[in-house]
Amino acid sequence: MPGAHVDIRRIPETVPAEVRKSAGFTEEDTPQATPADMADYDAIIFGTPTRFGMMASQMKQFLDMAGGLWAKNALVGKVGAVFASTGSQHGGHEATMLSSHIPLLHFGMVVTGMPYTFTGQTQREGVIGGAPYGADTIAGADGSLSPTETDHAGAHFLGAHVARLASALSAARPIAEIAW
Repeated sequence: MPGAHVDIRRIPETVPAEVRKSAGFTEEDTPQATPADMADYDAIIFGTPTRFGMMASQMKQFLDMAGGLWAKNALVGKVGAVFASTGSQHGGHEATMLSSHIPLLHFGMVVTGMPYTFTGQTQREGVIGGAPYGADTIAGADGSLSPTETDHAGAHFLGAHVARLASALSAARPIAEIAW
């Protein structure tokens, strides 16, 4: 979306280095996020692999460390969304996205998924990701599958949808200042 600024950050890895190396983790240099960083954004799209039908423990730990932001209502009114990857078509990606919405709602974020106006998620040809809860992809049990064109289109759709909502909300009076 024109005018949107995107930063890509990763949460800190909690798996010990020797385990990462023996498991074939890929080293990367994406800047790390801190929970405090979240207060600086109008919207945040969280990404997580699926671990037994839930968000990865690293993501849960990161969100748990944001209690100070919760106490200050620093995330109230910001748009939140989720994308995920899973090893198989029935690997729990929808449960992962739904359970990932819960802390975002506790933070007071305006949570959005991927509306069915993205028609790619209703295709029946092949195994594709995507659900009304967010964008996702099927990575294969060994991680060897790449996102499909439809998965990429869904991710782009979700990003544009979040940017439009964030733009509209940021133009309005801050929700955190409205009290009853």
